[in-house]
Amino acid sequence: MNANKTRVGIIGASEKRGWAAWAHIPALKTLPDYEISALFTSKMEHTDTLKTAFDVPLVYNEIQELVHSKAVDMILVAVKVPSHFELISAAAAAGKDVFSEWPLGRNLQEAEALTALVKEKGVKGFVGLQSRSVPAVRFIRDYIAQGHIGEVLSTTMVGAGILYGAAIDQANTYIVNPETGAGLLPVIFSNAVDALCHVLGEFTSLSATTAIRRTKTMVIETGEEIPANTPDQVAVSGILESGAVATAHFRGGTLPGTNFLWEINGTKGDIQITAPGASLAVFDLNVKASKGENGPLEELIIPAEYNLIPDGSLGPIPTNTGQNYPLILSGQAPTFQDAMIRHRMIHAIETSAQTGERQSYDFR
Repeated sequence: MNANKTRVGIIGASEKRGWAAWAHIPALKTLPDYEISALFTSKMEHTDTLKTAFDVPLVYNEIQELVHSKAVDMILVAVKVPSHFELISAAAAAGKDVFSEWPLGRNLQEAEALTALVKEKGVKGFVGLQSRSVPAVRFIRDYIAQGHIGEVLSTTMVGAGILYGAAIDQANTYIVNPETGAGLLPVIFSNAVDALCHVLGEFTSLSATTAIRRTKTMVIETGEEIPANTPDQVAVSGILESGAVATAHFRGGTLPGTNFLWEINGTKGDIQITAPGASLAVFDLNVKASKGENGPLEELIIPAEYNLIPDGSLGPIPTNTGQNYPLILSGQAPTFQDAMIRHRMIHAIETSAQTGERQSYDFR
C-alpha cells in the first residue's frame, strides 16, 4: 500500500451487480491518488470471491472492523438508501472521511443529522451528486459564466426516470416504497436538477405538482404486480437566484420520445443538452449551442481537460462517477452540505405538492 494514496474501504461491493462494481471500482483503479484497500461483505462465504474479483487485499465481515481499520482512510457507502444513516454514522464516529452515494439519507432529518455529525467528528463528508461533476456539465457552467449566451432568461428540463414505470426488476422493488427515500423525486429528479442548480443557481421559490399515475408496477422476474406508492410524475416551476424562470418535469419509466432534454435560453444564445435518459452519470450527453438571435444550434465539443479520468476506455458510468475523486482532492466535490441543500429542495417540493402553496428553502 502506498502511504501517499487515499485508501478507500468500500461498503456495497458485489461481483455480480451494483453501483460500486459498475461505477466506483473501475474508476478508482485508474486513479493514481487512490487505492481500494478494503471491502465489506456481511456474507462470509463471499469473502474470497470478492478478493479475487476486485484484487483487493482485505475483506471484512463486520462493519466496525472496516471503519476502524488502519488500512482505510475513507469509506465509500454504496448501498441502498435505508442503510446510509447507520453506516455513515459508524464511519464518522470512527474518525473516517465518508463518500456516500446519493441520496444522503431517507429524508431531510437524516441528511441534517449526518451533516452535523461529520462536522462534530471533524471528518469530511462527500456525496455522489454525480450529475454536477459530469465533464459536460462542468464545461456548460464555465461556458455560461464566460458570457457566451448572455443573461440566462429561462431553463427547461424534461426527463424520464428510467425506473418507476410499468415494470421493475426484483432488486429495485424497494424504490416504490416511500419510506425508503429512493423514489423518482429524491433519486433521478433531484440528481439531475442538482446539475441545473449547480450551473444556474438555486430556486428562490417554487411550485410543485406530484402524482402517482401508475398505482402498480410489475416485477419483471415473476410477473407479480405490486403497489407503487411513490410519485411517478414530478413537475416543478420556479424562479432561480438570477431571476431566470425554471421548469422541470420528470416522468417514470422510459419513453419512445424525449428521455432527457435540458434547454438554457439566454439573451445572446441558447444551449441544448440531450441524452438517452435522465441519469446524467449513466449516459453520454450531447451538447449544442447557438449564438445570436435564432442562430442555428451547433455541437459543442467538451474540452479534454474537463475529463479527470485518465483511462478513456471506461465508458460513461465509471468516467462520470469517477470525476468526484479528483474533485475531492481539489476541494470541488459535492459535500454533505450540498446534499443537505438538495434535501431541503426535495422537502420544499413535497410540501408544495401537498399544500398547493409556493415554497422556498435555505441554500446559504
